[in-house]
Amino acid sequence: MKLGLGLYRHMLTRENFDFARQTGATHIVAHLVDYFRGGAQTGPDDQPTGTDWGWGRAGDPDQLWTEEEMTELRRNVEAAGLKLEAIENFDPAHWHDILLDGPQRARHIENVKTILRRMGRAGIPVMGYNFSIAGVAGRTKGTYARGAAPSVGMEGPYDQPMPNGMVWNMVYDPKAPPGVVPSATPEQLWSRLERFLNDVLPVAEEAGVRLALHPDDPPMPTIRAQPRLVYQPQLYQRVLDMNPSPANQLEFCVGSLAEMTEGDIYDVVDRYSRQHRLGYVHLRNVRGKVPHYKETFIDDGEVDVLRVLAILQRNGFEGVIIPDHAPQMSCAAPWHAGMAFALGYLKAGLQSLK
Repeated sequence: MKLGLGLYRHMLTRENFDFARQTGATHIVAHLVDYFRGGAQTGPDDQPTGTDWGWGRAGDPDQLWTEEEMTELRRNVEAAGLKLEAIENFDPAHWHDILLDGPQRARHIENVKTILRRMGRAGIPVMGYNFSIAGVAGRTKGTYARGAAPSVGMEGPYDQPMPNGMVWNMVYDPKAPPGVVPSATPEQLWSRLERFLNDVLPVAEEAGVRLALHPDDPPMPTIRAQPRLVYQPQLYQRVLDMNPSPANQLEFCVGSLAEMTEGDIYDVVDRYSRQHRLGYVHLRNVRGKVPHYKETFIDDGEVDVLRVLAILQRNGFEGVIIPDHAPQMSCAAPWHAGMAFALGYLKAGLQSLK
């Protein structure tokens, strides 16, 4: 197993690559979507939580990520002694009508195919994604972690309907007419995922890129009056069974899976890691279940992280693990300190398995 660090778009700098290397990480997972563009946020290094209008503005619908910028990013990562393992999340501006089954769906399928081909030529092997209409919404921030450290949680259901022009917790059309996005049915959402996979997986295979699906975060049956896909552990199997392509994989988020109301997290880790379809792993710790949970320091929640690492090793997982979130710490660099603690804990845990 390999240790990695996830970085938001504005954090993709040599300074942060050096920080990752100094903490013992060997890989980077990069976010190219700018979640902090035009939104109300708690801070540029913290997890975005946003408002009822989401995180902020999506990107330029006519400007896809280029092969040149992705190649340059990979080279910059490699110049710091690291490897660029994955890009995480498509920009809603580039694929919103795949999620909504809207009039631009055909164009947006071609957008995704183009991005995957460019990723392959740039030498980036994994595309992590969330197939979700509402996206990562309904989370709150508070001094939830040990020592009153700020972290993220959930304090009850969140089903306020989404305004028109919004998807995946970002605004893609600020000029959309008044009104709300009609609620889809669960069957419609699963059908949209199946069509998406059937359309793009052959291109992903040809490009040498694996598509890795994140479970729902927060894992509620509905968020903002929209259905969710993988809000219980067994639903991940439906994704794998939907298409046998080796490019159809999981962005395996232990924290989100532990927040689900069903399943034993160790059985869940064992079941899916035995199938060898994990693209990469998010590993954080939590207390509680949706709709009331809190993120904790990695050594202080209800998940025995060392036991999870042992299961992954036993089942032959050789991919990248990143601490996807961490509480902020009381110092001049709150995000960096929180991530350094999580990375150090994971590194020691991995070394203990040898």
